[in-house]
Amino acid sequence: MKTLVVDDFATMRKIVKNVLRQIDITNVTEAENGRQALEILKREGDFELIVSDWIMPEMTGIEFLKACKDDECVRKIPFVMVTAEAQKDSVIEAIKGGVDNYIVKPFTPDKLQDAIHKAVAKTRSQQ
Repeated sequence: MKTLVVDDFATMRKIVKNVLRQIDITNVTEAENGRQALEILKREGDFELIVSDWIMPEMTGIEFLKACKDDECVRKIPFVMVTAEAQKDSVIEAIKGGVDNYIVKPFTPDKLQDAIHKAVAKTRSQQ
């Protein structure tokens, strides 16, 4: 499953990649923020999953989510938000933005795997 991991902290991208590897997702591309991620999506275009942080410079995760859901070519890619933002208002904003699943840091490999499976299932059921 070709996956795009978006986070401004290299250490967190590495952690997410390691967790993804534990659940047999090894084809991973990284981006430092939403703007860079959009460029990668436009250039490569065949991703099957997006895992994004919320708080990032240049383009936040929520802005990136909304840009993805507004783009006909990208909107069907399952989108999982992984963030420290646990406030109810943030979760509601992400749901309104079209997020397919949302998990709060810190997380376990099982929790991320469950979030991914649910996001993929949700996206497939909508197609």
